[in-house]
Amino acid sequence: MIEQKALAYVNMYGVLGSLENLCALDETAKKVCSEITSPVSLCFSVAGGPCCTFHFTKDGCKMEEGDAHCNAKMSFASPEKFNDLINNSKPGLPVKGIIKTLSFLLGPFTKLTDRLNEVLRPTKDALEDRAFFEENTLMTLYVIAGAVSALANTDSISKISASGTVDGDIQMSIPGRATVTFSVKDHHFTTIKAASKNPRATMEFADIDLANGLFNGKVSTINEMCKGRITLAGMISMIDNVNRILDRVSAYLA
Repeated sequence: MIEQKALAYVNMYGVLGSLENLCALDETAKKVCSEITSPVSLCFSVAGGPCCTFHFTKDGCKMEEGDAHCNAKMSFASPEKFNDLINNSKPGLPVKGIIKTLSFLLGPFTKLTDRLNEVLRPTKDALEDRAFFEENTLMTLYVIAGAVSALANTDSISKISASGTVDGDIQMSIPGRATVTFSVKDHHFTTIKAASKNPRATMEFADIDLANGLFNGKVSTINEMCKGRITLAGMISMIDNVNRILDRVSAYLA
């Protein structure tokens, strides 16, 4: 069962949250950003749900919780309404910087989200290009990373796993390519798109091809662990809890 409030957090922190990474990794997205003439800090505020501001400049995108530093804002009456923005391109109600909000939403923002969709839901032919294949894999990792914490904090089933997770950092990485950290404090998860200085548990994938196979369900986690291509270290119970939440992530992102 998909919970609409939890889905709104997945969409905010997982899907839209990955715009930061898209603008850093993808040449098409970089070009869109380069054409931004005036910085826009666009806030999406969801009643009974998340509230985050996305700061867009020529240099890319940065996400920030809350609306304190926004100059454009769109309000949504419920998590369901916000999910309609992601799934059906239905906008909310502009409540600050109305002209700026609509202009940016219909222009650069739409171009960026369209590109995000192309990268995350690629055609088979597109994946034949090695550079695109690798970008798709890295972007999928960042979406998943945001979604794990979103569900750990809001989804009723995932919260059971979170409740059994001790404090500390859980690090997940593709060596030399990308590292994300789930920082746990009092059973609350926070995703950090960087390595931990002192991880309490680590999960490492041998290479980007393995990560792609795991993300798409094409390889067996158990088999790859037996081959030594997935390395676990530290407090394994923390990783077990993350893996249970990952099962929920696949349902929400299906």
